[in-house]
Amino acid sequence: MKDSSWFVYIIQNEKGHLYAGITTDVDRRFKEHQSSPKGAKFFRSCPPVKILYTRGCRNRSEASKLEAQIKKLTRLQKLSLIGEQRMCA
Repeated sequence: MKDSSWFVYIIQNEKGHLYAGITTDVDRRFKEHQSSPKGAKFFRSCPPVKILYTRGCRNRSEASKLEAQIKKLTRLQKLSLIGEQRMCA
């Protein structure tokens, strides 16, 4: 079975907290976080507002490893990563 494209994303909620995850479809996943029981528990008390960061990966394994690295970053480091992506766009 061929791996499809995977993405790592960072979403900000109403309080400004950051959430990192992986998916094959960032827009669909964002909508699930907004209104679906399939969304992360992280967003149950404070809904997501916007997608701040996305990065494509070759496969799920690569995406999972990058997600784990991002989750270990401090908030300041995550914001720096987001800023770097915006500068390159």
